Amino acid sequence: MNTKILMITSAIILGIMGLGLTFLPEEISEVLGMKTNQVSLLTIQILGATYLGFAMLNWMTKNNLIGGIYSRPLVIGNLVHFLVSSFALIKMLLHLENHIEIIVTLTIVYFILTLGFGYVFMTNPSKIAKTE
Repeated sequence: MNTKILMITSAIILGIMGLGLTFLPEEISEVLGMKTNQVSLLTIQILGATYLGFAMLNWMTKNNLIGGIYSRPLVIGNLVHFLVSSFALIKMLLHLENHIEIIVTLTIVYFILTLGFGYVFMTNPSKIAKTE
């Protein structure tokens, strides 16, 4: 598996979500129909900062050999994030009445990334022969 594509994809998705949550917490809360106060806005912004940090980590390591014992903490962190989030999103799908299209899209994206990082975790990487 080409882990570079997986790392770039996850970095872009997490980066977009992180930027939105960090810089547009009130607007996102309004679209989702959430009641806001200073603590909820701060929590959303902190979550956005976490996503941005994870996005930067994935982006900076996109060229590393990933899988097997190489970069295992990076793979485990991503796998746990996407797996637990996938479960939470699936659980939410069963009870949600509004904004179903947003949650379905996120669930599909997170599930695909979970499968990708799960595969990378379970397999050994192979170096691609470089021709010079």
